[in-house]
Amino acid sequence: MSGLSTPRSEALLQPLGTQARAEKRRFRNRLVIAALASFWVGALGQTAAMPPLPLLVWNASASAPMGLYWVNRKRELLPGETVIARMPYAWREFAAARRYLPSNVPLVKRVAASNGQQVCGLGPLIFIDGVPTVERRLRDGQGRPMPWWEGCWRLRHGQYFLLMKDSPESFDGRYFGITGGADIIGPARRIWAR
Repeated sequence: MSGLSTPRSEALLQPLGTQARAEKRRFRNRLVIAALASFWVGALGQTAAMPPLPLLVWNASASAPMGLYWVNRKRELLPGETVIARMPYAWREFAAARRYLPSNVPLVKRVAASNGQQVCGLGPLIFIDGVPTVERRLRDGQGRPMPWWEGCWRLRHGQYFLLMKDSPESFDGRYFGITGGADIIGPARRIWAR
C-alpha cells in the first residue's frame, strides 16, 4: 500500500487536509460570532424590557432641592427619606401631557408614610395617621383642575406615600396616591447643589 503513495498524490491530498482545517476554523469562528451576537441581542433586549437604574439623577424641579442626587441601593425605606422614584404608571402620561415632568424622568420626593401607616385623602386635606398633613390644590398653575383621590389606605409592606410637604405646588402622592415599591428606584442623597 505504501507503494500507492507518491509525491504527486500526497501533494494532491495535502490541500484537502488544509481545506478541512480551514473549514473547521471558519465554522468555529461563525459559532463564536453567533454566540457573541446572541449575547449582545439578549443584553440589549434586557435593557429595553428592564431599563437600567440610574446612579446619578439631576433634579431641576422646584418641588425638591435642585441639584445632583446619588441613588443608593434599594432597601426598606423610612418616612423622611428622600427617594428617586418613577411616578405610578397611570400618572406618567398625565404628568407629561400637562408638562409637569416628562414620562421617562424620575421624581425626587420624600417618603411621608410607609408600612403600617394610614393615609387618607378627604376633600382638600391629606391625613397621615389621623394628623392633617398637607392641603391639595383645586387647580394647577395653569388653572387646570387637579385630580384628587378620596378614601383611606393602610400601607402594606412595599407601599409608600411620597409627599413634598414644603412644596405646595408639588405633583406628588396628594394627587396620584400610593407608590408601589417597584416604582421606587432607591433612596437618594444630594451630592451637588445648584
